[in-house]
Amino acid sequence: MNHPLVQRFDGADAILATIETRTPDTRDHPAETRATIETYHPKRLKLVVADVVEETATTKTFRLEGHDRAELPPFLAGQYVNLFFGGTSRPYAISSSPARLDHYDLTVRRVPGGRISNSLLDAVRFGDVLTTTGPRGTFHHNPLFHGNDLVFLAGGSGVAPAMSMIREITDLGLNRTFHLVYGSRDAADVIFRDELDELAAIHPGVDVDHVIAEPDADWTGATGFLTADTISALLGELDGRMAYVCGPQALYPFALDQLTALGQPRKRIRFEANGAPHDPAAQPHWPAGADPADEVTVTVGATFFRTPRNRPLLDALEDNGIRPEAACRSGECSLCRVRIVKGQVHTAEEATLRLSDDRFGYTHSCVAYPITDVELNL
Repeated sequence: MNHPLVQRFDGADAILATIETRTPDTRDHPAETRATIETYHPKRLKLVVADVVEETATTKTFRLEGHDRAELPPFLAGQYVNLFFGGTSRPYAISSSPARLDHYDLTVRRVPGGRISNSLLDAVRFGDVLTTTGPRGTFHHNPLFHGNDLVFLAGGSGVAPAMSMIREITDLGLNRTFHLVYGSRDAADVIFRDELDELAAIHPGVDVDHVIAEPDADWTGATGFLTADTISALLGELDGRMAYVCGPQALYPFALDQLTALGQPRKRIRFEANGAPHDPAAQPHWPAGADPADEVTVTVGATFFRTPRNRPLLDALEDNGIRPEAACRSGECSLCRVRIVKGQVHTAEEATLRLSDDRFGYTHSCVAYPITDVELNL
């Protein structure tokens, strides 16, 4: 055999002869790789509404099954999917257990003036097909870094990721302790109340305390808000246990103050990303003299439109038929990044920017607000 290797290595001729007899690999490796990625990390999912459960007067759980797959992609308890509806989208935490992949449960609470929550609660029925992203998000338990002794402060529908974490513990019999302190406006507004109390009663690692802001005469549990005194009374010494917080935006700075007052290190407090700020102009770096209600012009290619300064760029783009990829809508995932070619924007404190974003003019459009006329490159 006339091959350079034959002259350099003993036995090379036999090896080369063996190679010649092998069947060539004609597999489409890129296609196989894409199929594997699509199985576990799909860009889009088609899901069928298999059940609608009325949790409270303001909340429903939509049980979603695969439209064309029996088993849905795996997820970590606490993660979400972004649901597309009515020309826009919103992220919803999966409240079901990651041990059961024949369905995802999305628990949706009515938000006054909410565009998506109200439409879902009023219009979605059994058998409807919905489109979501695959599961994503960083608000989940990591035993390597978070340990197995956990506390969770929840408010309102912020109990959804906590419910997924608790269901995982009980479904799999995990050796993990989890203490939920769940604040609600009144007793009738407590989501998953019966199931939470039942799971806490039968599983020694799970504790649940309800805190009611406006109790009726029959309520015998904790009352008021999730103050440092209430947290301490219910949880005892925190001792650096990992603390998760999820709920309305107003809960986050309040919970941070209360936990910090109890000596909890900031690195042991995890907040779920929860939307754009209600009042971006209240943030300290909002430009002085920029009236948030005034309109400016946004230009994208040959398209331009007027929008108020206090409307997130992503929402303004969607209002005008331009739909960038999006998921968290909270400044975290970076899928909605846009480049500011001209003009000035206010990037909210919620944005988790890359170090290079400021240098090259990028921002996250879901939490960015046009201060002057701007030109964008998507």
